[in-house]
Amino acid sequence: MLSLKYIRNNAKSIQKSLSRKQSDIDIDQLIDLDAKRREYLSEVEILRAEKNSVSNKIAMLKKNGKDATSEISAMKSVSNNIKKIETGLKKVESSINEMIYYVPNIVHASVPDGKDESSNIIIKEWGDKPQFNFKPKDHMQIGDDLGLFDFKRAAKMAGASFPLYTGIGAKLERALINFMLDYHIENHSYMELFPPFLANRQSMENTGQLPKFEDDMYSISEDHLFCIPTAEVPLTNFLQGEVISDSELPCKYTAYTACFRREAGSYGQETKGLSRVHQFNKVELVKFVHPDTSYQELELLVTDAESILQALGLHYRIIELCSGDLSFSASKCYDLEVWSSADKKYLEVSSCSNFEDFQSRRSNIRFRNSTNEKTEFVHTLNGSGVATPRLMIAILEAYQQENGSIQLPEVLHPYMNKEAISLS
Repeated sequence: MLSLKYIRNNAKSIQKSLSRKQSDIDIDQLIDLDAKRREYLSEVEILRAEKNSVSNKIAMLKKNGKDATSEISAMKSVSNNIKKIETGLKKVESSINEMIYYVPNIVHASVPDGKDESSNIIIKEWGDKPQFNFKPKDHMQIGDDLGLFDFKRAAKMAGASFPLYTGIGAKLERALINFMLDYHIENHSYMELFPPFLANRQSMENTGQLPKFEDDMYSISEDHLFCIPTAEVPLTNFLQGEVISDSELPCKYTAYTACFRREAGSYGQETKGLSRVHQFNKVELVKFVHPDTSYQELELLVTDAESILQALGLHYRIIELCSGDLSFSASKCYDLEVWSSADKKYLEVSSCSNFEDFQSRRSNIRFRNSTNEKTEFVHTLNGSGVATPRLMIAILEAYQQENGSIQLPEVLHPYMNKEAISLS
């Protein structure tokens, strides 16, 4: 969330940022509401001073045995005026609070301009695209042949676009999760958390999922809870309302969770098999960092995420998102995309974002500056480290053999207790 003071003092630059992000939010309306709020506050302050003065005069008159009827009447009139103004103030503040939560984060100056994903920039490619001397199968055919998942039975359990991993497929999914957690903990010094898969409205608002994206959420209305769309929500709220020492920064956390998304806006998009599902597994990375180093930390976060793809030997590329393709809460973002050998296209498996103080301001997460003892908002970063569905697609398709088996990446051998998945 941007502070009201920051919006008021930087209206032109914020409006420019909103235009870069293709947002139709009317900043002028918010600024007008803020002006009315400050007008009300000034009026209330004057009236309260007047009320105190009259109250003191009444006390003095009574002390001296004099009549204070007119002063008491005047004080009642002032009190009534204060109540009217305070009612108006509450309405204005309610409108401000409702509107300010829909104002997206500012775009960092280094982000390239563009209206949509067509203006994103490829900044890196790693590895070679797999080559086959036979026609490669897609992950759905591979899964059917090897008995790795069963979407028909999943549909009977929960409906369309929910995955069901079976047998060795379930073991492979679990192996990927454990491998990624171990890798980030042992090689990148993240602390592991195992958080709830449900979050309250405040936590969802703190990270920017609500109120804007409520239609994409699965909710449990009786308990005012939401199924988390990403572990970013509980991990970021881990330090909600706390003040930490600057010597503790950066704080780095990782977690596996299931993630739930209704994908209300995905009509017409590719939904085959594991490519777009309502429930999926993901290992998440979240950092709380000093504002002075947050963009260096973003580059390190990308390196942490891509090291998983390198360890698995997968061809991938890194995309820098243009201003119009940035998420609501992000100031800058990189996407990591793996190669689908069957469909001959790239699939996103990770987004690594810097939110600056957008989330920490909502969550009231601060650090104490040891130089001046003042508190400041931390910068928050998060990235998938990584999501499993499209990772599974890339692995199955890249490592398939002509005889129908899958040669597993070497790093997964200890987790699978085997080197290949073969036809039974």
